[in-house]
Order: sequence, then structure tokens, then C-alpha cells
Amino acid sequence: MDVTNRLGRAAEDGDVAAVARLLTDGAEVDGLGGDKRSALDLAVHAGHVDVVRVLLDAGADPRQRAGAYGEVTPLGLAAMYGYVAVAELLLDAGATTGAQGRLNFPPLVLAATSTEHGHPRMVDLLLRRGADIGEVRKDRTSLEWAAAFGNVRMVRHLLARGATPTAKAVSEARAGAERFSKAVRDEQRRQETREAYALVVAALRDAGVVG
Repeated sequence: MDVTNRLGRAAEDGDVAAVARLLTDGAEVDGLGGDKRSALDLAVHAGHVDVVRVLLDAGADPRQRAGAYGEVTPLGLAAMYGYVAVAELLLDAGATTGAQGRLNFPPLVLAATSTEHGHPRMVDLLLRRGADIGEVRKDRTSLEWAAAFGNVRMVRHLLARGATPTAKAVSEARAGAERFSKAVRDEQRRQETREAYALVVAALRDAGVVG
């Protein structure tokens, strides 16, 4: 295994000492291994804060492509997995909060939608560090994406932090309710889905949207 692949393996394993040693021995900090992923990419994916710190201190590019297909950035990965401490390091190193990566996703959208309830602490961090709560991806804001997925907790969270309630968010919730109800065969799950979307619409109406 060559030095670049050894660096990637050590980063993915969270082996800080090995990462530091390989860098001292001349490993290229942003070199791509056989899987076309860098050490920073792999360390962020695994949530290894100390390894991320060492790589950034060694000059790793916080804005490089990341993900299995190079589709996002390190910050995008951290946002998807809710790794707040990792995201803080990336932001301190120069990562930006706007749309980024090959898929051009704002990290805020990823933080709001990547799990069933999203990552509220990551959302808060990104907003504190300058993310635009109204930024859109595919003509939807983070709030509208959360509404489309029936994520009532995240809808309420975003509203509490100043997201604008829109008629589009209501229509996205209604369309999502219809779509997911058709996809779910179990009647109990279907009812739970309908109830979740009803709560989303209620939260939006409580926030002042008409529709």
C-alpha cells in the first residue's frame, strides 16, 4: 500500500499518530487514494475530529470535493452526519456556508434533511456562521425541503430561527403527504405519515402562512 493510501486508511481509522507521522514523512495532504478520496474526506466522513484538525493544520483544503462520488465537500459531509465539532474546524479553516460541491447543495439543506429529524445543532452552527436560511436548492429553501419530507421538528426549528413560512412550504407538505401515503402500505404507518404532515401544515399556519 503506497503512502497516500496509508494516509487515507489512518485518517479513516482515526489514528492521529499515524496521520501525523505519514505527513512528516512526506505524504501529500490532499492526495487521492485508490478510492479517489482524500484523507480529509475520509476523516470527516468518520467524524474523527482530532484527525481533521491535524490535516487542516497541515494545509488540507477545506473546500475540496468529498463523498464517495466527489458530490459534496467536507463541510457538506459534516452537515449530513451532524458532526458539529468537525464542521467548526472546517469553517475556521475557510470552508464557506453557501451552495457547494458538484451537486451544489447548501450545507444548511443537508443538515436539515439528511436524517428523519435533521441535525438542529448543525443548523444552529451554520446559521451562526453566516448561512442564509432562505438559500434555495432546486427552488426549495431548507424549510420547504423539511416540509416536503414531513419533518415537523425541523420545520419548527427553522421557523423558530427566522425561516419565512411560505405557501410553497404548505404545498410541499401536502404533496409529500400524498406521495408518501401512497408509498406506504401499512395502514398504521400511513396514518402516522398523515399526522406528521398535518403537524407540519399546522406549524406553518401558526407561523402566519395562509393556505
